[in-house]
This record gives sequence, structure tokens and C-alpha cells, in this order.
Amino acid sequence: MSKVILTHEVTGLGAPGDVIEVKNGFARNYLVPKGFAVVWTRGGEKQVEQIKAARAARALHNLEDAQALKANLEQGKVKLTVKAGREGRLFGSVKTADIAAAVSAAGAGEIDKRKVEIPNAIKATGDHKVLVRLHDEVSATITLQVVAAK
Repeated sequence: MSKVILTHEVTGLGAPGDVIEVKNGFARNYLVPKGFAVVWTRGGEKQVEQIKAARAARALHNLEDAQALKANLEQGKVKLTVKAGREGRLFGSVKTADIAAAVSAAGAGEIDKRKVEIPNAIKATGDHKVLVRLHDEVSATITLQVVAAK
């Protein structure tokens, strides 16, 4: 087992700044190379505090704000215009930054691209469901309407 410090939120493991134990191969082959975690050291405690301070600064400060934003996000569809081929297949895929920008442009609120989770890669036009973590206790499901640019 390896001890690692999470630098990004990983579903099922924890939030940035958490010190967790995972299997050696998972840490070596996935978490560390992707930048989701760093190997824990005794000097890493300072890094944990920095990560937690940055996370607190970015987080919505209270539960009521998160619930209000959730209600605002879930009330309608968010439209995202992308380049696509004739059959509706995208040139590439939709990224979390694209979704955050579309939500902001739609006037639904400001969300952090790091809090957006895409369950399956979005590579075609149509309606898709996307999860956004707004608070430790609040998650919103956005209906994303992907349309081809003309």
C-alpha cells in the first residue's frame, strides 16, 4: 500500500488535500502520472495545508449558496455549440472547460471546471447528462444540449 496526497478530487477516493492509502500500482500507474496525487512524504504536510487552503478559497462558502446554484443549474438545458461532422459526430470531444464556459455564457452561474464530471465522453451532438459537484454535500446534474456549429 502507498500513501498519497490527493491534489485533485477523485470520485470514490477523496478531495484535494486528503492523505489516503491506495494500492501501489494504482498510485504508480494512474494517480501520480495523471497529476491527481503526489507521493506522501513527511515534508508533504505543508503541501497538504496549502492544498486545503486553496480548496477552501475556491469552494462555495455555505450550503445555501450551493443549493441555490443547484436549483439554477438544473432548471433548464445548457446549450453548447461545437464543430461537428455531417452525422453529428464531433471533431474531438467536449471538455470540462467547455462545459464551464457554456454554463457561464447561459447565465446559470459560475462553476469550476475541476468540479465537472463527464461520465461518458461526449463525442456526438444531442442531449447529455453531466454531474457538477458544488459542495461536499451538493451535486447538480446538468442537461447539456450539444449542437453543431453552422
